[in-house]
Amino acid sequence: MNKKTCIAMVPCPGLSHLIPLVEFAKLLVHNHIQFHVTFLVPTFGPLSSSMQDILYSLPPNIDFILLPQVKNLPPNLEPASQMKLIVKNSVPFLIEEVESLISKTHLVSLVFGVFSTDVHEVAKQFNLSSYIFYASGAVSLSFLHTLPNLDEKLSSEVKSLESAYETLNIPGSVIPYHIKDIPDPLLCERSSDVYKLFLEVCTEFSLVDGVIINTFTDLEPEVIRVLQEKKKPFVYPVGPIIRKESNNNKDNILMCLKWLENQPPSSVIYVCFGSGGTLSHEQFNELAFGLELSGCKFLWVVRVPSNDVSSAYFVGKKEDPLEYLPNGFLERTKDKGLVVPSWAPQVEILGHESIGGFLSHCGWSSTLESVVNGVPMIAWPLFAEQRMNARELVDVLKVGVRAKVDDENGIVKRDEVVKAIKRIKEGDESLEIKNRIKELSVSAANALREHGSSKKALSDLALRWHI
Repeated sequence: MNKKTCIAMVPCPGLSHLIPLVEFAKLLVHNHIQFHVTFLVPTFGPLSSSMQDILYSLPPNIDFILLPQVKNLPPNLEPASQMKLIVKNSVPFLIEEVESLISKTHLVSLVFGVFSTDVHEVAKQFNLSSYIFYASGAVSLSFLHTLPNLDEKLSSEVKSLESAYETLNIPGSVIPYHIKDIPDPLLCERSSDVYKLFLEVCTEFSLVDGVIINTFTDLEPEVIRVLQEKKKPFVYPVGPIIRKESNNNKDNILMCLKWLENQPPSSVIYVCFGSGGTLSHEQFNELAFGLELSGCKFLWVVRVPSNDVSSAYFVGKKEDPLEYLPNGFLERTKDKGLVVPSWAPQVEILGHESIGGFLSHCGWSSTLESVVNGVPMIAWPLFAEQRMNARELVDVLKVGVRAKVDDENGIVKRDEVVKAIKRIKEGDESLEIKNRIKELSVSAANALREHGSSKKALSDLALRWHI
């Protein structure tokens, strides 16, 4: 009996990396039924309930294997370093599972996240093709491609990129990016472990057979063109890949949707900082007062404040975030807002007609969900490549506004929150933003239709795997 063609996928640890890779796998097997996908999932502790919900609801032609938990990680690691180390320490377990898959299936390729590049050596060992799944956009990918060259040009005496460059010209981008827009680890000294890790990851891009990227040609046309001219690795823009529905906490979903049903069309600002973003207590309060002063309807997903902007990335805090709100806030805003602790059904919320804007950390998945649903954005980046995404959204795509940060203390003051909300709700600028994001919403849908650019890229990739 012929063995089914199998693709093994190794996600980076963390919910925000798992979701787009799972959605890509669903897209692949839906459009190309000859494939079976097996997820080989590195772990460092018990799965969160959200990850369990995703993995245990996979369709029949996608399955998963949890790799043994990685123990004794060094404390206080930066998220990228932690992800990379978890995957690196999982390689022996990965080799065992790949051997097993080869004995049972026609395994042809390993697909892995950007911080799972140690998987490339496993692919090489078994003579399998290797592909990076890049869950963010083409601008940040183009920057990572060019990072080794930027670094190579510097003498050993230069301590950091920040001391050498004020702005960066990213291949394909129509605007220069300020050096402080790049991910924080790359602003560290070049001798630091985290900087070296990023540089190593970027160097490994040239070794793989291809990069699958969650974007579409009409969104970032020039950057994609420049990336595809390189040929090795070839870039496949197959997006926008987003979740179709939330599949956990049904009571929460019903509560949010019931509240939204009672709000006028395009009246509500949705406020959420992704699955891992947090605000300092001072910033948390300023945002609360800003939402209240704006007089605008809002739905706010709140987390326990922290001075570490990515503190909820791997492990959420157990305290009740509502206790940190300003005194009397819930009572004063009960007719205007809905405050939801920790999690809300973002897919359903952004697709609801009552939503008129999205105050977002500019994580790429959230960005695509906003574009697909035609929702204008207030850009409030926190970490990773989010500042680059924010610049692209505001200054290139012109589908949002930026919340202005105070130069002295790094806080977005309440008055600036009010101004940002008014800018996307009122006036000529607001109309231009709304029209532009509606156009991109149509382009996003067209990309995935028959003969669309992303559908064609997916077919080209499937053809490579089926040979």
